Amino acid sequence: MKYYSTNRKSELVSFRDAAIEGLAPDGGLYFPDTIPTFDKHFFGELKTKSLEEIAYRILMPYVGECMKEDELFDLVEQAFDFPIPLKEVQKDQFVLELFHGNTLAFKDVGARFMSRCLGRFVKDQDRKMTVLVATSGDTGGAVADGFYGIEGVDVVILFPSGKVSAVQEKQLTAMGGNIHALEIEGDFDDCQRLVKQAFSDTELRKKIFLTSANSINVARWIPQQLFFFMLWKQWPNDIEPPVVSVPSGNFGNICAGLLAKKSGLPIKKFIAACNQNDVVPRFLENGKYETKSTIHTISNAMDVGSPSNFVRIMELYDKDLEALKNDLAAYRYTDVQTERIMLDTYAECHYLLDPHGAVGLLALQEFQEHHSKAPGIFAATAHPIKFFDTVQRVVDFKLELPVSISKLMQKDSLSLRMPADYSVFKDYCFQGP
Repeated sequence: MKYYSTNRKSELVSFRDAAIEGLAPDGGLYFPDTIPTFDKHFFGELKTKSLEEIAYRILMPYVGECMKEDELFDLVEQAFDFPIPLKEVQKDQFVLELFHGNTLAFKDVGARFMSRCLGRFVKDQDRKMTVLVATSGDTGGAVADGFYGIEGVDVVILFPSGKVSAVQEKQLTAMGGNIHALEIEGDFDDCQRLVKQAFSDTELRKKIFLTSANSINVARWIPQQLFFFMLWKQWPNDIEPPVVSVPSGNFGNICAGLLAKKSGLPIKKFIAACNQNDVVPRFLENGKYETKSTIHTISNAMDVGSPSNFVRIMELYDKDLEALKNDLAAYRYTDVQTERIMLDTYAECHYLLDPHGAVGLLALQEFQEHHSKAPGIFAATAHPIKFFDTVQRVVDFKLELPVSISKLMQKDSLSLRMPADYSVFKDYCFQGP
């Protein structure tokens, strides 16, 4: 399989080259030139297959000749060593828990796969690779964990000052070693802009071997399909496919789900669950794609005013808005609504939500109200403890920190504060982390 740029001004490349480059030379995102399809027999067999077997079957067509079969299977065994359980919350409403990895967030799947891919791919390079990543919260921690100690790789994480939770910030800043954190005086879109400017800077790229660890990187984005195949493996209704609500910020996760649906996965419809950063809900309503300044919310990992991966969603649907609407709905919610559903769900169902999963449940419920209680699933993308202050304020019992988080919170933070100024950031990159 080859990958082309969504801007269509760069050459086709292999999975290996797409993963190493991160962003295409013309500024576009890499996209597979063909989408694998799986037949009914494959989906019928899923219930008897292990997570590793499913991951191998899904990813092999995308990786192609860039990795030997036994090497890929070994890689997925290392990367995907935690469960992805489906649980019933109440009648016709299930939760897919994506937070059982090392950093308690869904991004562990993509970050662990990508870090191991790049660790293999850079072995034949004669210079060190620098991984640039902008984070609105969870990406940075997952990337730091996935790349920590990987030989030949430095990681530079840009996060918005004061706009990530205390646990998220500690996961970004307490690793040390080959992990370097930059506290940017701005929002996530400023962080993402700096990273994109670096990739477009010919002078910088001649000096530094750069790649990205955001979901713009195919090695981060594509493995997230695994969530949705694991969903189907555990879905108890063989007759009626579910609707699936996904908390959405930069739209990489739900884009992976739509890619899986294009491959034949039986999902009735996807729902993009958004907070007040609502560029996609507005687009589906009026057909105008208008980005706006980021609004800070309690579901901060979704605070994205210009979602990068939406261009891939439009690529999947040949920029046909009506075709997209057949497969995707989108809703937005306020912090007040988010806190209310967190409180009500714990009181009524004894299930504790983080703010992002709460938005996911709100969107599922709204869709069901208009579609005769269609059975559905919402994704819980992060463990509630990652948003300790918010969750503790909502519930009436004392939260206990897991031992791993308690130890983490005692570590020193190592970060450099920086204005959202590309010239300052470029000077930092030239000097080296």
